[in-house]
Amino acid sequence: QVQLVESGGGLVQPGESLRLSCIASGTIFRILMWGWYRQTPGKERELVARIGNDGYTYLADSVKGRFTVSRDNAKNTVYLQMSSLRPEDTAVYYCNYFPPRDEFWGQGTQVTVSS
Repeated sequence: QVQLVESGGGLVQPGESLRLSCIASGTIFRILMWGWYRQTPGKERELVARIGNDGYTYLADSVKGRFTVSRDNAKNTVYLQMSSLRPEDTAVYYCNYFPPRDEFWGQGTQVTVSS
């Protein structure tokens, strides 16, 4: 049974940083491409970043230059380092496969950027 647990969210001021973590269990973590997604009320969930098992990374234009995605296969963990946060980054952040599997969405972690 696949379980994804996100953590690291919180309330920060504009310009500050956060690092999100996603620990995966019950899956062959190292061979998969992983994605970070975010969702705000009334909007569809959107892809923020993804990382392959070969180190390939993708960042959405809205976060390019501010966010980085990384993974630690030994720890079955994928990270999202977020810097220079903006109010528009406020959302619930989720990890999942890329492309995502509906049955694997976890609780997510709330990120709120506000002064």
